[in-house]
Amino acid sequence: MTDLVRFLVQGVVKHPDAVVITAHEGDASVVIELEVDPSDVSRVNGPDGDVLRAIRQVLSASAGQRKAILELVQSGTDVSDALNDDRESDPQTDER
Repeated sequence: MTDLVRFLVQGVVKHPDAVVITAHEGDASVVIELEVDPSDVSRVNGPDGDVLRAIRQVLSASAGQRKAILELVQSGTDVSDALNDDRESDPQTDER
């Protein structure tokens, strides 16, 4: 699946060598993190997120039984960092 995402994204961006893809696979799902050159973020998002939505649809169709999640991340961050930040700011998860 990462090869498919790489193929689709590199056809859209101006800096294809800067595309970084990381996959976190589970039993029923796979989370794919996509990082592109900062100047290419708007090209990957497209107008109103249309390009990213189309890539997600192709990925979902190719995933079969598994759920495929594609996240566009900024340099130096990943999905687990974002999840940890959300837990720290959520007062319901505050252990006392």
